[in-house]
Amino acid sequence: MLKLEYSLRFLCPAFLGNADQQGQWRTPPIKALLRQWWRVAYSADHGHRVDVDAMRAAERALFGVAADKDGESRRSQIRVRLESWSRGTLTAWRPLDEVHHPEVDRAQGQVGSDLYLGYGPLSFAQGRPTLKSGAAIQADESSVLRLGLPSTLPNEESARVSLALSLMNRYGTLGGRSRNGWGSFDLRPLNGSPAMVFPIGHLRAWKEALNLDWPHAIGRDDRPLVWQSPPMQDWRAAMQYLAKLKIDLRTSLPFPTNERAPHAAPLERHWLAYPVTNHATSAWSGDARLPNSLRFRLRCDFDDKSMLRALVIHVPCKPPGAFKPKDQTLVTVWSKIHKFLDQRDDLSRIPA
Repeated sequence: MLKLEYSLRFLCPAFLGNADQQGQWRTPPIKALLRQWWRVAYSADHGHRVDVDAMRAAERALFGVAADKDGESRRSQIRVRLESWSRGTLTAWRPLDEVHHPEVDRAQGQVGSDLYLGYGPLSFAQGRPTLKSGAAIQADESSVLRLGLPSTLPNEESARVSLALSLMNRYGTLGGRSRNGWGSFDLRPLNGSPAMVFPIGHLRAWKEALNLDWPHAIGRDDRPLVWQSPPMQDWRAAMQYLAKLKIDLRTSLPFPTNERAPHAAPLERHWLAYPVTNHATSAWSGDARLPNSLRFRLRCDFDDKSMLRALVIHVPCKPPGAFKPKDQTLVTVWSKIHKFLDQRDDLSRIPA
């Protein structure tokens, strides 16, 4: 086996739950994240012209599959280990400052930054945000992540795993509400393990990416669709910034004041993510769920590792067919969002 070791350090709290929904270091979410970014690496290697059946077969061969009934099970060729499966040390939640939401009537329009980005793992109890379960993984907690790859793995596949690791480190987050930035982490090689490679080939013209209904590339126009904030002192400031940014971004697509919910047809904000509080649409089923293809993340500043930057990353793809998406509607909505982000003085594009 080719053995790799990395220090995995969380930059902000992570809501990794075990069977009892207690915060705990665990390998399954890490392996699942590597698997997600392996698909992006696979797409990049094939110029984003992917035979999905062939990709799934290669994925099963590498990561394994637990088949039902008469299907064939296969063990994973990749071994993932952690130094320990210890419980998280964050047991008392100190709430973040509130931010203003123009569509909230109660409490003078103020909402908790942490609840807005982390509702689910976080709840509201006794007049304040609190951990729904007993613990979470604290910012700056770290562990040693070990990976084993068979020495017989073809060079092409080994390179793809390395690219997936680099993409995961650059764009990935772990645990509950991770698309909102929770569970951001930093990987550093240990004991002579190779450094992260600079990812290439993972960008795709965002309008072309809307032709596929699975996340397979980071979007781009003339530049990557990745925005960064100014440097910030700590994760608390960065997460509060992201909460305010998300509110501003979503309310930039307002609902008509003369139309009551449920709306007869999907409106622009519905295409960002669904459901929307107090603004259902009767065009979609009551259990419809559309995740946001904008992802938030924290990363260390390249020049000053003690500072953090907040990132906004667009991973464009077409909503499932049940939503009956129209290409021109998607282009119109996402063009407005890209313009909104580009026009902010506190955001700048970065090389991906």
